[in-house]
Amino acid sequence: MAAAAADPFLPVASLIFLLAIIHTFLTPWFTSWAHRLEEAHLERVRRGEVPVNEEGRSADFRASALHFLGEVEAVFGIWAFVLFCAFVLSPGKGWAFATAYMETADYVAASRLAAEPAGPASRILASPKYLEPLFVFVIMAIASSRPVFATASSLLTRLAGVLGGSPFARWAVVLTVAPLLGSFITEPAAMTIAALMLADFFLEFRPSARLRYATLGLLFVNVSIGGTLTHFAAPPVVMVAGIWGWTTPHMLLHFGLKAALSILISTAAYGLLFRREFKELAGRTDPALRPESRTSVPLWVVLAHLAMMAWTVLMLVGHHGVLLMAGLLVFLTFTVATPQWQSPVRLRGPLLVAFFLASLVIHGGLQSWWISPVLARLGELELFLGATVLTAFNDNAAITYLASQVPAMSEGSSAARALQYVVLAGAVTGGGLTVIANAPNPAGQSILARHFEGGISPVRLFIWAALPTALAAACFLLLPR
Repeated sequence: MAAAAADPFLPVASLIFLLAIIHTFLTPWFTSWAHRLEEAHLERVRRGEVPVNEEGRSADFRASALHFLGEVEAVFGIWAFVLFCAFVLSPGKGWAFATAYMETADYVAASRLAAEPAGPASRILASPKYLEPLFVFVIMAIASSRPVFATASSLLTRLAGVLGGSPFARWAVVLTVAPLLGSFITEPAAMTIAALMLADFFLEFRPSARLRYATLGLLFVNVSIGGTLTHFAAPPVVMVAGIWGWTTPHMLLHFGLKAALSILISTAAYGLLFRREFKELAGRTDPALRPESRTSVPLWVVLAHLAMMAWTVLMLVGHHGVLLMAGLLVFLTFTVATPQWQSPVRLRGPLLVAFFLASLVIHGGLQSWWISPVLARLGELELFLGATVLTAFNDNAAITYLASQVPAMSEGSSAARALQYVVLAGAVTGGGLTVIANAPNPAGQSILARHFEGGISPVRLFIWAALPTALAAACFLLLPR
């Protein structure tokens, strides 16, 4: 392509991105290798063959390094460092360009900033492209707080109780209602709440590996399409709603109703497939609830947390990154002031997910040279399938953003509107096939990983997400637009 010929570094950046994707499929292997080394090291500790500290602790550095390589959330950050080194060592780029790009995630802006004699003082230190990772970090932290989680779980548990309160009822309610709530409380918040509830109120029943992967694939797909009832909650929708003039009524009519139907059909299909196992699970011991879910939280505390979530969403829509982070400081201060109704703030998961997304932004900013031409040359069906497939290997928000930059898709003609429809439908449809396909997926992966021996297998996730993905595709393509 012309862009690659003009700048030979672009194919290098895409090769690094491809290696990062391959790495994500190898993470279970790294984790398994790390566990074997740990077990061997512990045996050497028991025999007194290796040194320990004053507390009797000792670790195999190789195992620690392999654990790091096996963290899905860390993979793209590792390869972002490789990309940074490639920038520094590449002729015509160098240190100034490398630091400028990492700060802005904008290839064109980095070229301009690197050439400015003023240097770092003139650079954009808070690129708007990093706003979504910041948003996901803050909304995950608030959504996983005790008042929000206890309220949501209480409502969903009561609804499941109306349906009998069985493991199947809990499972079905979480996988249908929570994803649709994502259209109002945002997809990252819905993913966090749904994953926490599945971990505590369903996966503790110890279902089979097949049902666990089916649940994970269904969760990812349902959350990806469940945020399309409004124009402000799903990252791929937010990227184009303003540019293409989409409103909540438009989203509900053209996307939301079909998404809701697909969620119901997919959940019912997997419920039918695993009906025998659900009957067996109903006879097992009911897992204990979280301690905080048994203690009521005052309404004013719940409302304060919901107000902070609303503030976070408004700051995302208005692209006010500094005020968004200010809201996080208010949230942390509020939790300190109300300790009797709070649990320790969970920041490790949100930080890892934000790191993952920021790294994906860094890599994604160098892929438009081949993605945009591909999207521009496809017909409606091909564009839908192309967006679905590309989403599996690049965050769906990046796919819709790149599509919005194609001139043919921003016209007011009926043909342009048809292309807009299929590219968004394809992007959200493919959002459950891999962990990197949709921004909230790493949040769910981080919360649920402990229930999957040796880590979550990307291949098995893809297989079990395929059926709900196909059903979503059928709803978006076959039902009237």
